Amino acid sequence: MLSRRSLLATIGATPLVACASNLTLDNGSDASVVEIMAPGMSDVIDPNSRFDVLGTGYQWSEGPAWDRARGILYFTDVPQNKAYQWSEGQGVQLFMDPSGASRTEGFREPGANGLWYSSDGSLLICNHGHRAIECMNLDSREVSVLAQDFAGKRFNSPNDIVQARDGTLFFTDPPYGLAGLDASPLKQQDANGVYRLDPDGTVTRLISDMTFPNGIALSPDEQTLYVSQSDPDAPVVRALGLDSSHGITSDRILFDAAPFMSDLMPGLPDGMAVSANGALFVTGPGGVFVLASDGQPLGRILTGRATANCTFGEAGRSLFITAGDRLLRIRTKVQGVQWS
Repeated sequence: MLSRRSLLATIGATPLVACASNLTLDNGSDASVVEIMAPGMSDVIDPNSRFDVLGTGYQWSEGPAWDRARGILYFTDVPQNKAYQWSEGQGVQLFMDPSGASRTEGFREPGANGLWYSSDGSLLICNHGHRAIECMNLDSREVSVLAQDFAGKRFNSPNDIVQARDGTLFFTDPPYGLAGLDASPLKQQDANGVYRLDPDGTVTRLISDMTFPNGIALSPDEQTLYVSQSDPDAPVVRALGLDSSHGITSDRILFDAAPFMSDLMPGLPDGMAVSANGALFVTGPGGVFVLASDGQPLGRILTGRATANCTFGEAGRSLFITAGDRLLRIRTKVQGVQWS
C-alpha cells in the first residue's frame, strides 16, 4: 500500500518536549543542515543555520499554520488524530483531541491534516475523518463546514489548503484518509482532485489527472498555483497558470524530485511555503528544497528524515517544519509571502 509514511520505519517516537534544542541528524553528522545547489541559496538562508527542535514524539506531524494575532503555531499529528499548538512562552500544548472524526471505521487516518490561518482570523482545517473543509472560530472554538462534496459526492479526504487574498480557497483531495486508499468502499469521487472553493461556496474541480495531489501553494502574485504529487513513480511539483478568475491557463512540471530520491534521503514532494521574493519551499527527499520561481533547485534544508510540510511564522522570518516525528524551526533571510 502506498504511503508517505512507509519511509519512516527507522524513526522512533520520543517524549514531547516544550523547549528548543539543537538538532542532531540521524546519521550523527555535524555537517551543515543547509545544502547549497546554486549561488542564490545563500540569499535565502544563512549556510551556517541550525535548527531549533521545538517538539518531538509525533507519529507524522503535519499542517503547520501560524496565528499572527496570537503568536501561536498550530500543527497536526494526522495518524494520532490530534492537533497541537506551540508558542515561544508555553512550548507545545494539546490543541484538539480528536482533531478529526471520533468514529474511525473505514479510515486509516481520521485526523485533521492541513491547516491555514485565514485572513479573517479563523483557522481553516482539512479534516480527513469528516471529509470536509472546515472553519474554526479561534475565540469560541466553534467549527463550521465550508465544503464537503463535489457534484453531490463526498470528498475523499481533503489534505492541504491555501487561501488567495480575495478569500478563494484551493485544496487537494487525495485518498490518504481512507482505509484502502483508492480501493476504499467509502470513496465516491472518480478522481483525486484539486479544487477551488469560491467565496460564494461554489466548488470547482481544477485537476483530475493527479494520482496523489498533496501540498498546495500560491505564488506572491497569485498567478501560479503550485501542487505537489506524493507519488514515488511521479514525484513532481506542477505549476498551474491562473487568470484573474482563478481559472487555469497553463500547466507545466516545475520540479521533478526523482533524481534526488534514495534510501538515504527519504520523502516525497508534499507541503509547501512561498517567500515574498518568489522562492518556493517544498518538502521532498531529505528535507525541504528551495526552488527559484523557474523551478531551479537553489538548495535543500536537510532534516535527516521524511518531511511533511512547512510554513513561515514569527513575522515571516522563521520557517517551521513538520518533519516526521518532530517540529523544527530555522531562521531565514527571506520573509514569508503573508507578511509582504
